[in-house]
Amino acid sequence: MNNQKHPGFKVSLFCLSLLPLTMVSAEETEKDVVEQTVEQAALDPKTQACLAEKLNEVGGEVLVSQIRQECDVEVNGPKDTSKAGAISKRIMSEQKTAFNPYVITPHKMNYILPVSVSDGINRKVYQQAAPSWSENIEDHEAKYQLSIKVPLNYDDMFFEGDSLYFGMTIQSWWQLYADGISKPFRETNYQPEFFYLTGVDWHPYEGNTGVVLGIEHQSNGRSTAISRSWNRVYLNFLFEKGDFAFSIKPWYRLEEDEKEIMEDGSLDPEGDDNPDIHEYMGYFQGAVVYQYDTLEFSLGFRQNFATHKGAAELGVTFPLWGRLRGYLQVFSGYGESLIDYNHNQNRIGLGIALTDIL
Repeated sequence: MNNQKHPGFKVSLFCLSLLPLTMVSAEETEKDVVEQTVEQAALDPKTQACLAEKLNEVGGEVLVSQIRQECDVEVNGPKDTSKAGAISKRIMSEQKTAFNPYVITPHKMNYILPVSVSDGINRKVYQQAAPSWSENIEDHEAKYQLSIKVPLNYDDMFFEGDSLYFGMTIQSWWQLYADGISKPFRETNYQPEFFYLTGVDWHPYEGNTGVVLGIEHQSNGRSTAISRSWNRVYLNFLFEKGDFAFSIKPWYRLEEDEKEIMEDGSLDPEGDDNPDIHEYMGYFQGAVVYQYDTLEFSLGFRQNFATHKGAAELGVTFPLWGRLRGYLQVFSGYGESLIDYNHNQNRIGLGIALTDIL
């Protein structure tokens, strides 16, 4: 194996080297600020001159690091990203607009499936809490996912280019075609999380690696018999090489107290809504993504080897027009949503992807 170091998650993925990300306003672009910035930069004379000129021309709030990046490219040419894989290129692209208040950064995929068809919709779970739903929900419905993230640090924290994020993902299943009920959102899952991302100076098979450490909550915002939620800490290992990416994400579920039965016979709203969720959702999630020409193929999978229960999801995106891409999604197994964590089904959906994975 070639052990020669080359740009990766630690270099090429984060090759946009940053000065301390201080904010500079128009009022602060006086001579002392310019001179201090140039002195701190400790750069060659051409880059210093570029910095001084651009800082004097600043209007409104900008990041000093952004100005340095522009000067670095003008003087030294663009960074060598020939070793950067698909994940690295995505993150480098996101860094350019990460602190732009008019840009929303995607986290996971964002998509809309006008039609998602199940071979066995989960009616049984609604028999007690929503009997009209149990009788009238349809096997075909609409589904969408919205997912964004926000960087929480300006400067490097522990390693070059590392980042701390807050992310939010919302998935919803909409009974758009149900005539017997008022077309409700059958299930909505909310998943806020905090996670830390850094590159690793390890390049197996001449690829790049990184790790993500996070804590996440997931719930469906319901009460009583159809309430579902859990909390996890996870470590996600990332590997990329060219247009191929792989991740393995083991997690540990944070324990909750058992539910108690109240005097009226109902369940206490406090406590664990789904104590056996690990039997169906497992203890890890894997993913493989590959870009081929204008197509992107993805495969996600979960498995509990003790219970032999799990799930797999296959996705394919393809160009339509403009920024819009078509998206085909196929799912088989347990836990497509929290309300279905212990329900086995097969699904196929077709729609539009607003963002790819890579």
